[in-house]
Amino acid sequence: MEIIDQKSTPKRSLKRSLIVLIGNVLGIYLISFLGLGVQVHQFDDIILLVLFISLVNSILWPILTRIAMPFLVFTFGFGTLILNGCLLNFFAPLFEIEIQGLAIVLAPIAMAAVTTILSAIITIDDDSSYYRVVLKDAEKKRKTEIKDYPGVIIVEIDGLAHEVLCEAVEKGHMPTVKEMIDSGNYNLRMWETDLSSQTGASQAGILHGNNEGIVAFRWIEKDNDNHMMQCSGPTKVPELEKRISDGNGLLVDNGASRSNLFSGDTDNVIFTFSKILNIKKLYNKAWYSVFSNPSNFARIVALLLADIILEIWSQIIHKIKDIRPRVKRGIAYVITRAFTNVFMREINTSTLIGDMMIGDIDVAYSTYLGYDEIAHHSGVRDNDAWYALRGMDKQIKHLIDANRYSPRDYQFVIQSDHGQTNGATFTQRYGETFEDFVKSLLPKDMKVFAKMDSNQDNVAKEYHPFSRKNKKLEKEKEEEEELGDSEVIVLASGNLAMIYLTQWSQRLTYEELNSYFPEMIPGIIGNEYVGFILVKSQEHGDLAIGKNGIYFLDSGKIEGENPLEGFGDNIVRHLKRTSSFEHTPDILVNSFYDEKADEVCAFEELVGSHGGVGGEQSQPFILHPSTWNVTDEEIVGAENIYRLLKENLAELKK
Repeated sequence: MEIIDQKSTPKRSLKRSLIVLIGNVLGIYLISFLGLGVQVHQFDDIILLVLFISLVNSILWPILTRIAMPFLVFTFGFGTLILNGCLLNFFAPLFEIEIQGLAIVLAPIAMAAVTTILSAIITIDDDSSYYRVVLKDAEKKRKTEIKDYPGVIIVEIDGLAHEVLCEAVEKGHMPTVKEMIDSGNYNLRMWETDLSSQTGASQAGILHGNNEGIVAFRWIEKDNDNHMMQCSGPTKVPELEKRISDGNGLLVDNGASRSNLFSGDTDNVIFTFSKILNIKKLYNKAWYSVFSNPSNFARIVALLLADIILEIWSQIIHKIKDIRPRVKRGIAYVITRAFTNVFMREINTSTLIGDMMIGDIDVAYSTYLGYDEIAHHSGVRDNDAWYALRGMDKQIKHLIDANRYSPRDYQFVIQSDHGQTNGATFTQRYGETFEDFVKSLLPKDMKVFAKMDSNQDNVAKEYHPFSRKNKKLEKEKEEEEELGDSEVIVLASGNLAMIYLTQWSQRLTYEELNSYFPEMIPGIIGNEYVGFILVKSQEHGDLAIGKNGIYFLDSGKIEGENPLEGFGDNIVRHLKRTSSFEHTPDILVNSFYDEKADEVCAFEELVGSHGGVGGEQSQPFILHPSTWNVTDEEIVGAENIYRLLKENLAELKK
């Protein structure tokens, strides 16, 4: 059922065309005024050029994009700026206008930027012409008759907790989602992640129905020469997918994967990490929707540049106001944020719209990374985070609006893979890194390897179109060599930390740990910023140990105070499952959780974090059609989200 009904009228379309004309004219004039490579003799010449180029584009652009599509795709869209600029440069002399140097690229960006600003000021958001162009091309690509059952578009908002979503809706940041909920056509549910509350474990469960053995974002395999597996890396994720896939993934039956870690067993992929090394998989006809309009990609670049400015301004404001907790964000993060929050967001939406217009795809799954990246560095409820969610809501609106033009009805599922919990980091609170803290509890001559940097930064950078894969492969090899020589390995995954004693190929027991390293366990649990540790006792089985008590997980007996108080009703179940994994660390450490302040402390340098337990990081959401068959029982574990989706997808085809 349609959620938003905004019929495009000729009057509205005419108004939109007028805004585009004015924006394009002012964009070229702006570049000329700034002396950036455009020379104009009379202002009227710009108007004539823009009118002429509009006519030329209406005739030539579909032909040019079809011919140049491989070039546009393999340049990740930036080739459209060159193509559009070359058209301007070729025809400009006819109107006594010269376009030289960087202006070939700057002029299209300026035209799109001014048009976008004018549209926002005059509140014009009519994309009907865009939808019709994509639909017209899609009709040529359609190979089969229109299916008589609905398809499904699954949108994942990475890192958004159920409670934060509800707050965003109440504050008016997500009006489209609010209308979906208020219409009664969609039901909102909270679900609970596994112990490893991070994208790797959750997407493995959701897309493949199997996240067995995924201890955290990264882990060590002692019996494999201390091989480090992680939910990132150009070789690691493909290897991981081979382990978890049984060939019956969520997307195996005519599905599409857009910007995910795993493929869900489909070959119809764009920016899908498990198949990112296969360059042939990058070329996909769904890209056409990104390039269907000569100004569309220029608009994306203009939005990307605007986001860079906003992030720089945000860093200044955070310092002036001394907002705490605060982590160093730096220049590299500025680019990463713009790439995840704008570039990938727009590409995802455009390609999904292309999928819908063709109408063949039965299910598409797409991850939007922007909120998660921003919440990590600015905070879960910071103004930057609300800004990201407002932008995300617009993407959902675009998808729903596109459904009016699609030849086939599509249902929508909006969900997240995990949440985040705020808090100052371990280093900020304790005054030294967790790595150094662990070293202080060990003999000084022991060789220690630590990987404590931001996991989400790594994931985002892997998606970056200009990242250098060869260097990443070289770095992986260097790390493997260093790991092989290490006697102690310390890893971080949000507020979860892992300690491996690699002189032993097996997992050390509680008794052995106390015998070999008598200061380690008392030292760790004595730290005020540690909530509990998980170890395996030879005599008592799995143990969760806190400062003032021990939980005997196998028997349910508690000695002293309950160290798991406040970590959720299912925490024992999660810990026992993780402890049964083949590569669980000798000591698994979870930070403290302050229920009143709703804070944890990450062992990485992140304001908002996830990876362990404590607060909203384990409480994502799913918004699904109310007609679906979904049990009222609590949903625990990502594998159960897979079953929910898989069963209802099958029902739609009956």
